[in-house]
Amino acid sequence: MQALNLPAYDCKLKHSDGNSFIFDPVRKKYVLLTPEEWVRQHFLHYLTEHLAYPKTLFSIEKGMTYNRLQKRTDLRVYSSAGLPLVLVECKAAGVAISAETVKQASVYNQTLKAPYVMLTNGLDHYCWKVDFAASRYVPLAEIPVFSQLG
Repeated sequence: MQALNLPAYDCKLKHSDGNSFIFDPVRKKYVLLTPEEWVRQHFLHYLTEHLAYPKTLFSIEKGMTYNRLQKRTDLRVYSSAGLPLVLVECKAAGVAISAETVKQASVYNQTLKAPYVMLTNGLDHYCWKVDFAASRYVPLAEIPVFSQLG
């Protein structure tokens, strides 16, 4: 898999029937290793091990309905009160973060209403604080540690 602009970690990999799998510590199981999963697991590790996001507050590939269509978000982080706090959209390293990617995340967030939105392809990382009153996304210079989320 491609080297990423995220801290390396000793991920658990296994191989079976010609496929590779990576251990997901939130779902507590091995999942099929795709280029997007590689980014998701590295970003999850970065958030939990370097920015102190509690693993117990994550939801991975959770379904949602938008305009009667079933969609899935890559990562969600909830507050200790169980409210959506962060929506994370992950793309494979070979997929550029584009205006279309930002639109996809903002459309999902119209339903979720998380105050923070993050996008990553493992090489480039973006974070916005959502100003719901002004209907705009305010870019942040860096991804905040968990204790800074309000």
